Amino acid sequence: MIQRRSLLTSLPLAAAGAAGLAACGSSAGSGGSGGSGGDASPLTWMSILHTPTTPSAGGTVEAGLIESTGTSFEMQWVPASSWEEKINAVIASGDIADITTNVSWNQSAVRQALSSGMFWKVDDLLGDYPNLAGINPATLDAGRIDGTLYGVPMVKEVARYGVLVRQDWLDRLGLEVPHTIEELEEVAIAFAEGDPTGTGSETTGFIDRQESFGVGFRSLSGYFGAGDRFQLDEASGKIIPAYITDEFKEAMEWYAGVYAKGGINTEFITTQKQNQQQAIAQDKGGIVVTGLFEAKNYIALAESINPDTEVEWTLINDITYQDVPRRILSDTNGGMGGLFSFSTQSLPEEADVRRGLELMNALHEEPNFQLMTNGVEGTHFEFTDEDALEIIDQALWEQEVQPYNGSRPNYVVETYTSTDEYVNLANQMMAENEEFAVTNPAQQLTSPTYDSSASTIEQALSDTYSKVIMGQATMADYEATIETVRGQGLDDIIAEYTEAYDAL
Repeated sequence: MIQRRSLLTSLPLAAAGAAGLAACGSSAGSGGSGGSGGDASPLTWMSILHTPTTPSAGGTVEAGLIESTGTSFEMQWVPASSWEEKINAVIASGDIADITTNVSWNQSAVRQALSSGMFWKVDDLLGDYPNLAGINPATLDAGRIDGTLYGVPMVKEVARYGVLVRQDWLDRLGLEVPHTIEELEEVAIAFAEGDPTGTGSETTGFIDRQESFGVGFRSLSGYFGAGDRFQLDEASGKIIPAYITDEFKEAMEWYAGVYAKGGINTEFITTQKQNQQQAIAQDKGGIVVTGLFEAKNYIALAESINPDTEVEWTLINDITYQDVPRRILSDTNGGMGGLFSFSTQSLPEEADVRRGLELMNALHEEPNFQLMTNGVEGTHFEFTDEDALEIIDQALWEQEVQPYNGSRPNYVVETYTSTDEYVNLANQMMAENEEFAVTNPAQQLTSPTYDSSASTIEQALSDTYSKVIMGQATMADYEATIETVRGQGLDDIIAEYTEAYDAL
């Protein structure tokens, strides 16, 4: 049970001012001129904003974090919708904040900037900070670029995905919870052919969306033995994309069969994520491949549509296929959600960058995680008589606390129990997934051809994949597309990644 510490119940209101987006780079003397002493200027921290509103400068959370960590900083919020444009602009100008939350670290321009000398190499420094030194070595590896770490990894669950199935539909049709691919297919077809809502309305099994090739179906292909985007081919010793493997193709044939029997929404190729969520909440389908934590959100969405809804979900994280060992593809780049990178321009000395590392180390501590996750006890949340944590002012939490969720250096510190059992079960299952997680061996490698051509290649394959699933093309057509893109850079990508893998 989480300890109720004074930080959570009484916070100082004083705080440093916040810098606006117009001043995205460090001001003169920030970090570098101040050294590591108490009179140092506030560190500037550019981070992504996933919420509609920006928290007030010097607000409760920021003030509490500054007081608790002993490090003054100023948040520079960039809306997610304009993040790519902003990060490219600051890299081009060189006007970079002291700390940058590099959620787009795997993009070519950002990777080039990270390795160009604009950001500190931190491999040899992390050992001096207990929480940073304790980061899972696999997560550290996932954050490296050609063997070098240009920032502190954002620690996330290694594998958050699973399969959500409507439990109330299973009960109404007298079906058991599926734990194999074969059973999952039976449920999908039963949801399409039966009357799981008891209203006679038209329903289906899977509700998929436009990104099926790279998201929902990609996760399903892992149960068949396909890798996480890329994998080491044991026979040839090459690093190859998962989408050309026999296991991926076998999964495609299976999924096309489910579609042909009505078990997948027919319009998935044009369904956006928001429409997918709405369709699920509106009882149009009873299976979704997604983050296990989404069950709570789907319940809330259904209740917003119909307060009297009796929807129930079952969370499944142990789907298997024939004799393939239990496995789950990582959806978080091996538990690495990004890099907190430090500017070598505004933090020129080792003492300067150590201020940033001290801040990141402190933000791993439970009270600071709690501040960035749930806010202040008595203001944003409270503990129930059962010692479970409950948000007491949702609107205030969304305004003052939620924006900080996406800037947490560690997403998995929490030790409290929620009043929502879906949250507790999802947390438990995501922790269980780590033992069976499959990660991408090419993630930290560099392939110039991948950087320049991967999006075109993958789009061509995705287009053919969608046609195969809908019965408008055959697996022979998919094979033909593979052969076409081999000459458009795919073979070069394989060669470059293999050479980099062998060298590393």
